[in-house]
Amino acid sequence: MAVQLQNTICCRHSPVSMRQPIQRNPAQARIPSGKPRPHSVRLSKEYKCIIVLKGANTSIATPEGKVFFNSTGNPGMATAGSGDTLTGILLSLCAQGYTPENAAVVGVYLHGLAGDIAAEEFGYESIIASDIINCLSKAFNRIKEP
Repeated sequence: MAVQLQNTICCRHSPVSMRQPIQRNPAQARIPSGKPRPHSVRLSKEYKCIIVLKGANTSIATPEGKVFFNSTGNPGMATAGSGDTLTGILLSLCAQGYTPENAAVVGVYLHGLAGDIAAEEFGYESIIASDIINCLSKAFNRIKEP
C-alpha cells in the first residue's frame, strides 16, 4: 500500500514502525464502494496500521480489529485542505504522547467538532480548512467542560 507522506503519521510510542494512523477517503484508498469498512479493517490488520477512513461517520480501524465511528462533522468539511488539517491534528496528538489509537480517535473527534463549530459560526456551505483550524481551541474547550 503506497501512502503519500502527507497522509502518514509516525508516533513515537509505536512498537512497530508501521503502527501509525493513515487517513484516506474510500476513493483514495482504492477501497471498493459499498464495502469500505470491512476492507479498511482487513487492511489495518494486514499492514499493522491504524486506518482513518474519512467521510460521513468517519471510521477508525485498528490492527486488533476494533472499529470506531465518529459522531462529529458535517458536509461542509468536504473541502480542500480539510484532510491536511486532520493530518496535522493527528501528528500534534502523537507528538504530545498520545498512543496512535487514542490520537486517531481523539483527533478525528476534535476535527469534526471544530468543523461543527465552524458550521455554527459561518454556515457549513462556506467552511474552508482554516475555519476548522481556527475553531480547534473552541473544540478543545468544549470537551474539557464538565
